[in-house]
Amino acid sequence: MVAVICHFMKKRKHSIVQADSSEGQMAGEGIIEAIETQIRDNSPPETRITLDRLMSLGESRNNAMRYIGAVMAQEMFELLQNKQQYNEDRYITNLKNLPELPFDD
Repeated sequence: MVAVICHFMKKRKHSIVQADSSEGQMAGEGIIEAIETQIRDNSPPETRITLDRLMSLGESRNNAMRYIGAVMAQEMFELLQNKQQYNEDRYITNLKNLPELPFDD
């Protein structure tokens, strides 16, 4: 299993994620992969719409993906830390509010 993860991480030449630990790097890479899947599958379509909107505002694709990743990480935090169920409406609302981050209040 570790060899597979190391191989996966080596395949990434231009990583969007630059974490301080290998665990953080793997978690970040997993979030980016989930976002790429949402974009590819157009589910929810707001993920692609948000990516395009942020890029039209001048963000690089990598920075736009980081913004979306922050929203996904916040949703994961709600799931794990606060024991809440996945809330697609909240996720989509937070995507629509970008570049304002959900934890900037």
